[in-house]
Amino acid sequence: MTAPARPRVLVAGIGNIFLADDAFGPEVIAALREAPLPDGVDAADFGIRGMDLVYRLLDGYDAAVLVDAVPRGGAPGTLYVLDVDGPGTDLAPAVPEAHGMDPVKVLATARELAGWEGLAFPRVVLVGCEPLTRMRGDEPDVVHGLSDPVRASVGEAVRLLETVVAELLPGHAAERLPG
Repeated sequence: MTAPARPRVLVAGIGNIFLADDAFGPEVIAALREAPLPDGVDAADFGIRGMDLVYRLLDGYDAAVLVDAVPRGGAPGTLYVLDVDGPGTDLAPAVPEAHGMDPVKVLATARELAGWEGLAFPRVVLVGCEPLTRMRGDEPDVVHGLSDPVRASVGEAVRLLETVVAELLPGHAAERLPG
C-alpha cells in the first residue's frame, strides 16, 4: 500500500517591483530563498505575470498562499491573513490581463479553468501587507524599493508564512520556513 500523497502548497509573491510597496510579494519570496523550504512547499515570484499564476494554480497544489501589498486602511506595514475562499468571497469569471496582475481576475480565471478541466482548485489564502506608498502605475517615474515600514515587515511576513504553511500542511508543523 502506498503512502498518501503529501500536500503541496504554493507560496506566490505577486506585485510590481517598479511601483514601490507593490513589490512586497516579490521581496518576501526573495527572503524565503535564503533557506530551503519544507517538502511540498514551492515558492515563486510571479511579479505581474497573471497568466503564469493561473496555470500554476492548476498544477495539483492543495493550497496556495498569495503574498501581496493589500491596502485595507491599517497602519503601513500591518500584516493581514485573509482566507480568499471564505464566506462572502465572490470570484466571478473575468478576463485576465495578459501583462498584468489583478489577483481577483487571476483567481476567477484559474477557478473557471479548473472547472472546465475537472481539476481540483487549491484553497487560497492571502498574506498581505498594508502599503505606505501606493502607486497607480501611470505616474511619470517608477519608484523602486519598499518604504521603511513595509521593508520592516518582510521578515515578519516570512515568520507569518511559517505559521500559515504549517496550518496548510497538517501534521508537518515541525518543519520550518527560513526566517
